[in-house]
Amino acid sequence: MITYLANPARFLRFSRFATPIAGWGAMIALLAGVYFSLIGSPAAQDHGQNVRMMYVHVPAAWCAMAAYTGIAVASLISFIWRHPLADSAARSLAVPGAAFTFLALVTGSLWGKVAWGTWWQWDGRMTSVLVLFFIYLGYIALWSLIPKRQLAARLAAILAMVGWINIPIIKFSVEWWNSLHQTATISQPGAPGLPSELLLPLLVMALGYTFLLAWFALRGTEAEIVAMRADRKPSQAPATVTLETLSS
Repeated sequence: MITYLANPARFLRFSRFATPIAGWGAMIALLAGVYFSLIGSPAAQDHGQNVRMMYVHVPAAWCAMAAYTGIAVASLISFIWRHPLADSAARSLAVPGAAFTFLALVTGSLWGKVAWGTWWQWDGRMTSVLVLFFIYLGYIALWSLIPKRQLAARLAAILAMVGWINIPIIKFSVEWWNSLHQTATISQPGAPGLPSELLLPLLVMALGYTFLLAWFALRGTEAEIVAMRADRKPSQAPATVTLETLSS
């Protein structure tokens, strides 16, 4: 599948039907998720109405890590096989990934103030997510500040691959160090889990965020392909020389 989509023409054919699916899926899932989150789900026993912040915070954190993992994988493919479309896919995930990370930081801070009485705590989870945000900014800056595409792609790929070590740190930080942040409620084996009335809106919102991230990635890669094709076109039309102009 990766080899098939490595061709820009085949990727554009794929994105022609995948992009609308991702867009409509995001809109439907997010509308349903907002309804379930605000109206269809009850308040939590421990956090009351503040639990509704979870439906924004947790999917944003998931997508922040998923987007960066996508960047790291695409960067690895680019670094080994030197394929420009992998660079385009990685670059298209950077801005939405940074936005999801920023959203996770802001909502986490708001939730922390209510739940723990502090806006910020320099524990492993919060600090590593902040580091992820700065890595995103550094990755975006490399693409923006280096005019030569090949050099920018090479340096950005190295940063992305090295920076991926922060993803497992984010994931396991609450188990490795003492933290105010709660441990995994869903993904960890043996975790207590959530009641179905709280789990359903969380999963629907996560699905909507995932569709939205896919839509951003597809649209961004499409734009990158168009820009690369435009750069290859000659800036001026070739001169037209005829016998009449030479004789005159």
